Amino acid sequence: MGKDKAKKKTKDGAALPYRRGVGIALFNRTGQVFVAQRLDSPGPAWQMPQGGIDKGEAPLDAAWRELQEETGVTSAALLAESKGWLSYDLPPELAATLWKGKYRGQEQKWYAFRFTGDESEIDIEGEHPEFSAWKWVDFRQVPNLIVPFKRVLYDKVVLEFGHLAS
Repeated sequence: MGKDKAKKKTKDGAALPYRRGVGIALFNRTGQVFVAQRLDSPGPAWQMPQGGIDKGEAPLDAAWRELQEETGVTSAALLAESKGWLSYDLPPELAATLWKGKYRGQEQKWYAFRFTGDESEIDIEGEHPEFSAWKWVDFRQVPNLIVPFKRVLYDKVVLEFGHLAS
């Protein structure tokens, strides 16, 4: 994280920490990537699967868990792991309410997987659904589909994993 990044402050002036999480770029056989439309966002808000890391859980284990919970996918092969942790800050109105106001945003370890199954395996209507629709898209287009406060992070993911899209 750069020194120039503004820190979100609590009422007592202490900087809020980042919530640790993972993100998943799931590529199909033709190099397109899986995106899904969030249920809890007004208007079209697409994203790749992502979520928090449970206490005591390794980041890669969290990525496999989140992939299965959010997409139903278990047929995948690990391709790559991001070199470092990537972060985004929430807009102030979300930071005050999301995750009970305890975090300023997320710091995520990203993983790239190749989907090796049949599309009938994909199920976004699991136990706790987060998405209303899904599709495969050109990887370079993903930053244009997501909420603005995550775009810089997604640009970095595309730069790091772009070679896997072919």
